[in-house]
Amino acid sequence: MPEATTTRLVACPTCRQSIAWTTDNPNRPFCSERCRMIDLGAWAAEDHRIPGEKALDEQDPNSYRKDPDDWEE
Repeated sequence: MPEATTTRLVACPTCRQSIAWTTDNPNRPFCSERCRMIDLGAWAAEDHRIPGEKALDEQDPNSYRKDPDDWEE
């Protein structure tokens, strides 16, 4: 007898709607392209952030040095 497969349900990260986690959904883990684009916009607007130390200032290569006496002139 074949095993019954159950479809895993997950909540869309944007609207919290319950959706099936299947390969048939090209927008997973989102329920729709709209929710996927809302999330992308939030990342672009820096509403979402990955915790950690701030990145070095790319305009000032000496910004990582804590002691000003070590800075190159």
